Amino acid sequence: MENKYQRVKDSLKEAILSGKYPIDEKLPTETELMEQFKVSRYTIRRAVGDLETEHFIYRIQGGGMFVQDWHKDWATENDSKMIGVITTHIADYIFPQIIYGMDKVISDGGYSLLLGNTHNNHDKERKNLINMLNSKVAGLIIEPTQSALPNPNMDLYQEIKDDQIPVLFINAAYPQLDFPYVTTDDVGAEKKLIDHLLQMGHESILGIFQVDDIQGVHRMNGFVQAYQEHPDISYKSNLIMYQSGDDFSRITSRIASYLKDNERPTAIACYNDQLAIPVMAFVKEQGLRVPQDISIVGFDNYQMSQYMSPGLTTLNHEKEIMGEDAGRMMFQLLNKQPVQSITYEPELVIRQSTGAPKPSQIG
Repeated sequence: MENKYQRVKDSLKEAILSGKYPIDEKLPTETELMEQFKVSRYTIRRAVGDLETEHFIYRIQGGGMFVQDWHKDWATENDSKMIGVITTHIADYIFPQIIYGMDKVISDGGYSLLLGNTHNNHDKERKNLINMLNSKVAGLIIEPTQSALPNPNMDLYQEIKDDQIPVLFINAAYPQLDFPYVTTDDVGAEKKLIDHLLQMGHESILGIFQVDDIQGVHRMNGFVQAYQEHPDISYKSNLIMYQSGDDFSRITSRIASYLKDNERPTAIACYNDQLAIPVMAFVKEQGLRVPQDISIVGFDNYQMSQYMSPGLTTLNHEKEIMGEDAGRMMFQLLNKQPVQSITYEPELVIRQSTGAPKPSQIG
C-alpha cells in the first residue's frame, strides 16, 4: 500500500508535471497542504524536501514554496539513453514482435527501452506518462489508449509537447496532437477484406468491431464502405460493436442471436485475430463448420492464425517492421531531422477459414 508521504509527493509532482501549477507559481502553504492531504507537517516537509532535491520546487525564505523550471533542468541535464515505450499490451498478441523490432534498432543506437503498458485504460496511461516523465526518458513511442474516446490526459501530452520531448505514435494517433506516427490503413484494408468476401458470393456478413479504439472505428468504416458499393445487398449487413472492457460472453450472446436467425450470416468479420480465434471456437461449439457453414476472417496475421484449424484468413500487420521503423523515426526525432509518418497497406492473407457460401444460403 502506498504510504502517506509517497501519496503527497506523487500528487504534487503530477500537479506540477501536468501544468496545474505553472513554473514560478506559489504552492499552497504547509498548513494548507496538511489540510488538503490530512497528514502531519513532517509528512509534508518530507515530500516537499524530496521534490526540492529533484528540482521541482524551490523555496524563498519567508516567501513560501514555488514551482521550479523543471523544463530547463530537463534540457540542461538530461543525457538519458532511455526511450520510453507505452503500449496497450506488452506480453501477448502482436506486441512482442513490435517491441522486438524497436529494440533491435534502439539498442544498436546505444539506447535502451523502458516499457509500460496501459491495458487500454486512461488511468494507467496517465501513470505511465508520469513515470516516463519522472524517469526523464529521451523520447517516447506511444500506442494511444482508447483512441476513439475523449482522452483525459491531454494536459500531460501538452506538457510533453511544450517540453519538446520527441514523441511518435504507433498503430493509431490522437487527432488533437501533431506527433508523427506509424500506422496501418485500417479503412482500406478492411474494405479489401470485405470486398474479398463479397466477391466469393457472401451477401450477409456480420462485422464485430471494438469501437473504443480508433483502429476499430476505421475498420468498421471499411466494412461499411464495402457495402456502400453494393446497395442492393447492404441491408443484409450486420454489426456488433463492443469496447475493450466488455466480457467476451456479451459478444458471444449477440453472435448466438444472429446464428439462430433463419437468414443467419454466411461470414463473420472480426476486429482482429485475437477476437477471431475464440469466435471460431464458439461457432464450432454451436455445431457449425468453418468454412462449409460459415466463413470467418480476422486482422493482423497473428502468428497463431496459420496454425488454427482451419487456418485463419486475415490481413497482415507489419509488426516487427513497424517496430524497426518506429525506432529509426525516433532517432530522426532525437537528431532533429524531418520525419515522415508511415501508413502501411496490409496484404490479404487467404487461408482455409473462408469459402463460397452454399447456394441455399444466398437469396
